[in-house]
Amino acid sequence: MNDQQRMEQLIRSRHTCIAIVTHEETYALGLARETAMAVGCDLRLWSIIGGARDGLVADTPPIPETEHPAAALYHFTNQLKEPSICVTLDLADHLKDQRTQRLLRDLIQRFRGTGGTLLMIDHSAALPDVIAAEATAFEISLPDEKELEGIVRGTLRRMHHESRIEVDITRRGLKTVVRNLRGLTRRQAEQIIVDCVAEDRRFDAEDINTVLARKRQALEGSGLLEYIETPVDLGEIGGLRNLKHWLKQRRDAVTDAAVDYGLEAPRGVLMLGVQGAGKSLCAKAIATAWQRPLLRMDVGALYDRYVGESERRLRDTLKQAEMAAPIVLWIDEIEKAFASAASRSTDGGLSQRMFGTLLTWMQEHQAPVFLVATANDIEALPPELLRKGRFDEIFFIDLPVKGTRKQIFAIHLRKRRRDPGAFDLAALAEASKGFSGAEIEQVVISAMHDAFADRAELDTDRVLQAVVSSPPLSVTMAERVDTLQQWAKGRCVPAD
Repeated sequence: MNDQQRMEQLIRSRHTCIAIVTHEETYALGLARETAMAVGCDLRLWSIIGGARDGLVADTPPIPETEHPAAALYHFTNQLKEPSICVTLDLADHLKDQRTQRLLRDLIQRFRGTGGTLLMIDHSAALPDVIAAEATAFEISLPDEKELEGIVRGTLRRMHHESRIEVDITRRGLKTVVRNLRGLTRRQAEQIIVDCVAEDRRFDAEDINTVLARKRQALEGSGLLEYIETPVDLGEIGGLRNLKHWLKQRRDAVTDAAVDYGLEAPRGVLMLGVQGAGKSLCAKAIATAWQRPLLRMDVGALYDRYVGESERRLRDTLKQAEMAAPIVLWIDEIEKAFASAASRSTDGGLSQRMFGTLLTWMQEHQAPVFLVATANDIEALPPELLRKGRFDEIFFIDLPVKGTRKQIFAIHLRKRRRDPGAFDLAALAEASKGFSGAEIEQVVISAMHDAFADRAELDTDRVLQAVVSSPPLSVTMAERVDTLQQWAKGRCVPAD
């Protein structure tokens, strides 16, 4: 069902209080009006600026002295005789006043008998517990491709009517634009099209890149999903032979041919490993191998001080990821995000609820979103996450072996415009036993700083000197690394 059908179902089922938390107030108001006309009842609207007024007829004067929320709620309770939909805008912040809260509870009670509905449209979910218990949460959906195409066409027609614009784009190009707009709100999608046309008064295939760039900015601006740049090819990533083979086998598993064969699309992997060994590179390797965008979830930004808001943010983020599919969704250091879910927490069960929401989504989502979760501390992971079936595979990213260390040295030397053939890579690989990929990179950078300070060229001896003067994590935290390596034997698939 679409949003209007879902709203109409709630109204006909006599839900007396419906709460919509959204930043798309204009869309939510339009949804309320369409629903009111569909069910054939009046619509009353209140805001602290405009007071209470008719919500269906434009420019009607407000009811005198109803700007205060308590006055408006009193009016709705005592003056409305027939079943109505009463819409309030940003009422939640005013419910700290006990009189206003009491009047709201009285209105809900009255609507139980009259068949009326209170529709609260707010920008946050900061409802008192007693009101939240009465309210039915209604989540605004993100637009699908059909609606997004309508938004693009409608925005272009409106702009052309205001001032002539030139549209020169093929049907295929339009489909690409629409696909790149997936995962955005209606307001964001419309604004991106306006941005594309505003300067040159033209909309063509060249705007496809502009749409993608603006989408990245929009998603990053939300603070929840961040686009991550990935390497051009897997050759820029050393080692990971088993992981690369696994990815190659499943690259075409999302095609129609795979479905006809009876295969289900891969859903995700968990990456455990030594800190700095390359778990982040693994996430990038997957996105590169499958030519999908890589989005990282900022789990720290999910947590909110208001009851229920954190869970809603997580659901919205996962929904946004689905709408942006096909993508690779990366949750970095997942054990920190849901650490309290593995033990008795002091956060009132929030971590457990958040973790439960994630597990449910992992099990039930149908969109082509491939989840990559990385972790350093296996003891902090909830046991439910390691259960068979949660992930397609659990890979262990160990410290690189000698051959892989040679590749990594070559990659970082080449990246800094040095010929790897001019260096004794075998000697460097031998001397750097126990070093992670990140530590090898820092060794090369340190040696370059030394050479630059001496106004000399980088050579093998300087890199070897940097290796000797920089003990790796496997030495400074030997016990912890050894424990992790022993735990992974027989439990995980080695990535290399």
